Amino acid sequence: MPQKVITRTETPSRFILLGEDDADDQEMLKEVFTSIDTGFILFFVNNGNEILSALEKLKDDQMPCLIVLDYNMPGLNAADILRELSTNERYKNIPKVVWSTAGSERFRNLCLELGALDYVIKPNNITDLEKIARYMLSLCLV
Repeated sequence: MPQKVITRTETPSRFILLGEDDADDQEMLKEVFTSIDTGFILFFVNNGNEILSALEKLKDDQMPCLIVLDYNMPGLNAADILRELSTNERYKNIPKVVWSTAGSERFRNLCLELGALDYVIKPNNITDLEKIARYMLSLCLV
């Protein structure tokens, strides 16, 4: 089940769905995103199948402003999820970013072909993580 990050407001203006199965990465993302802007609700989903299930349960006016997918998750990987999402118009205009430890050009190209807006490598320092988080948050402001 998705985990809600507590924010300042009861009705935040933005909602981000994050597919990430690593608890440490979830915690880092939560800390960085909320340090930049507390006006977002973050939902973490641990499994590729659960991402699709969570999206299916949402009404059209509840769609996330951004979907972030770890490439390697249990169930379905990011490419599998993107392939599924591409078959439904409902998800077409939601920016999707894959973030991964895998720097594989093959994985990157596949994800971009399947509808990802970007494919970023997970950083190994907080400064780069903050830059990536700011970039991701900027995609919700478009």
